[in-house]
Amino acid sequence: MTQNLDDLTSPELHDRAVKLARERHDIGFLWELLRAIPAAEAASGDLERSETDIMRVFGLVTDLIGSGEEPLADALRPLYLDYLKSHS
Repeated sequence: MTQNLDDLTSPELHDRAVKLARERHDIGFLWELLRAIPAAEAASGDLERSETDIMRVFGLVTDLIGSGEEPLADALRPLYLDYLKSHS
């Protein structure tokens, strides 16, 4: 990198980090970022938005948990098969 990361603004760091995570398909970082957002909003004084974002994350988790129920599980079957074959 040509510029010292410490010299970048926070929005610039965000843009670079998210772009890199997207390019690398780094879901771990993106998930970590999602988990950190509500606490960061609360720390910056935006409690209402923090609560809204917590509910959004819970919605995503609920969708993930429910993805094993038919007919959604049937639609996701190729994904499950590919993952299990690749990692078993």
